[in-house]
Amino acid sequence: MTIGARVFKTGLAVALALWIGTLVGLESPLLAAIAAIFTIQPSIYRSWMQMLEQVQSNVLGAAIALGAVWLVGSTPVTVGLVCIGVILLCIQLKTEETIGLTLVTVVVIMEAHSQGWMLALERLAAVLTGMVSAFVVNVAVAPPRHRTRFVKQVQETQTMLSRLLRTAVSNELKENVFREEHEKLRTKLRKLEEFYDMFAEERVWRRKSRTARVRLLVVYKGMLTALERGVSLIDAVEDHYWGVKTAETWNHLVDRQIESLCGYHEQLLWKWEGVMKPGAAASAPPQEASLTLTELVEAQTKDREGTDRARLLVITSSVFSYEESMRRLDKLMEQWLHREEASPEEA
Repeated sequence: MTIGARVFKTGLAVALALWIGTLVGLESPLLAAIAAIFTIQPSIYRSWMQMLEQVQSNVLGAAIALGAVWLVGSTPVTVGLVCIGVILLCIQLKTEETIGLTLVTVVVIMEAHSQGWMLALERLAAVLTGMVSAFVVNVAVAPPRHRTRFVKQVQETQTMLSRLLRTAVSNELKENVFREEHEKLRTKLRKLEEFYDMFAEERVWRRKSRTARVRLLVVYKGMLTALERGVSLIDAVEDHYWGVKTAETWNHLVDRQIESLCGYHEQLLWKWEGVMKPGAAASAPPQEASLTLTELVEAQTKDREGTDRARLLVITSSVFSYEESMRRLDKLMEQWLHREEASPEEA
């Protein structure tokens, strides 16, 4: 088992919050540690937004708690009713993620009021100290490298996609194994979408770097699209391929086309990684192959049921869609790599 960066930074943020709390003489440094735990996020941008939302919600919750104590006291029933009101307010403000820590703030402030207003405010200061400590740790210590993680996940997902595509037609894997691998592939694709969203959220202040980053996001979106189209092709084969009566020529051609597309996809990632020989290019399948598939559908389904023709067309269109997404990705990669060679400082 390995310790991830977020796990390490959570522990460090807790330690820093406790140390600062003790250093400045906070009565309850434990609250600072709790606030730090709630504020750590997987990206700098999300950590910043989380801190802003936490500050807003906690200050508002503290004000409500102090007002409620002054008006009606701090009985258990009052604390419960105030918590309900704060939850509804957070939902109204669309800051649901801050509810947990805000309720902690409300409870400790209402509980501390019997010991004086200064103690209640000191506990709010402890919460704010924890938030700031977590944000500083997230920015200063091992900032998230979404670009590296994204490309690594793309490579792993493509490897799994290629294996499933090649065995979907040949039917070599056991049914339960294929289902498990298919579900794992979908899970990886969902994680990739999350990585892309986190990378897209990050802010770049230099105008030149911001422009280059927008171009890079277009390439990454192309990578995601190609993987999604590949998964759609697996679904099409699984749903329709085995429902068609024997069409040997078409079956052989679609099998060969899928094999060619898997190799093309793999070579595109090699090119992006920079491991291909100088001058070598990803070998795209001939464009005539997809057209031949369509012609065979027309030729071989004249005397067949309409359902057979529909099934073959669904698979053929999925093959064509997967191929087109990779041809577009190839062009996007070429444009990016050409600009990177011309202006390496923009990358």
